[in-house]
Amino acid sequence: MVTTAAPARIQIPREIWILVGSAFVIAIGYGIVSPVLPAYARSFDVGVAAASVIVSAFAFFRLVFAPVGGELVSRLGERPVYLTGLVIVAVSSFATAFAQSYVQLLIFRGVGGIGSTMFTISAMALLVRLAPPSARGRVSSTYGSAFLIGGMIGPVLGGLLAGWGLRAPFIVYGAALLVAAMVVGVGLGGARLRPAEEAARREPMTLAEAWGSPVYRAALASGVANGWTNFGVRMAVLPLLATAVLDRAWVAGATLAIGAVGTAATLQFSGRLADRVGRRPLVIIGLIVMGVAMALLGLAQHRSLTVGVGLALLFGLSAISGVGAGLVNPAQQAALADVVGHDRNGGRVLSTFQMAQDGGAIVGPILIGLVADQLGFGTAFLVTGLVCLVGLIPWLRAPEPLIHHTRTDAQGPMS
Repeated sequence: MVTTAAPARIQIPREIWILVGSAFVIAIGYGIVSPVLPAYARSFDVGVAAASVIVSAFAFFRLVFAPVGGELVSRLGERPVYLTGLVIVAVSSFATAFAQSYVQLLIFRGVGGIGSTMFTISAMALLVRLAPPSARGRVSSTYGSAFLIGGMIGPVLGGLLAGWGLRAPFIVYGAALLVAAMVVGVGLGGARLRPAEEAARREPMTLAEAWGSPVYRAALASGVANGWTNFGVRMAVLPLLATAVLDRAWVAGATLAIGAVGTAATLQFSGRLADRVGRRPLVIIGLIVMGVAMALLGLAQHRSLTVGVGLALLFGLSAISGVGAGLVNPAQQAALADVVGHDRNGGRVLSTFQMAQDGGAIVGPILIGLVADQLGFGTAFLVTGLVCLVGLIPWLRAPEPLIHHTRTDAQGPMS
């Protein structure tokens, strides 16, 4: 276990607060459109499966474009790629609002995924570049909190905006992204954010260099598990389990909201803890907590339980799994920053991590859905828990990255 000087004394740079504010606006906008997108797709006289493809198209394009996004960050620098990504998603959102056919909707939404991966990877690279090494956990936690809280507020606003028509939320989302782009463009226009080839004292980090770090390999493994569990199964399969426990519309929403509250509460201290005791303990403990909670979730619909007990178990375990996610995410992001270092451009390295996480988010719900169809929710969530535990195995042999962050920033990736 590592203890460092109190990270609270280190001031977070102004540029990072600008990124945090932008993340909050982006998350609200994404939340605004998420509840109306399936219904909007169905308005083009397509079935449930076709409507689901619209939702998946965004994630699919994020995945396949990630290598290009990483390369653009390495060649052009973080700021221009970030701003271009925001503008692309904004234009995509406006175009989606005025789509005249299902095919147009599919194309426009897919293009939005391209812009999304551009600003996601470049934002990660900016946080790596700007965050003080001993406050990386706190920065990651603050940034994640902004996304999470914005994501909780957005669906509420989206439901209200839907009263003006299914196209209205997409117009509001596009306008919000343009505002965010203007704020970031002005706020990050200073000398601290010169293009990557001028700001970095060394060449961009290659994937081979990063792969030589056991911490990076461990982060890829936990990234797959985290994407599989939190961005995949939690969003796609957990609501179906909630409906199986009690077939009421509010139950699924309440289950997701309770999990989000657990994550948000944990993020208030987990970032500082990652800067004090190290990244590795929090990732390991978080994956264990998340894995055990997920493995037990399927018991909530066991026929031997009353509805009241089943709901209490569902809500309680959802909150606990959210706590696990709140422990994993800031420590994992800080570990990636430790590997890259503040004076290297890590576009390719970070895009590969993003692909691992997005891949888990896409594949996880599909495979777990098949398991649930064949063997039931109990087995499906047990498998999800095992995926979390498998994701922590590489961390058991990885060194603590916080110990080496000074050497990492000065000499490149640790070995």
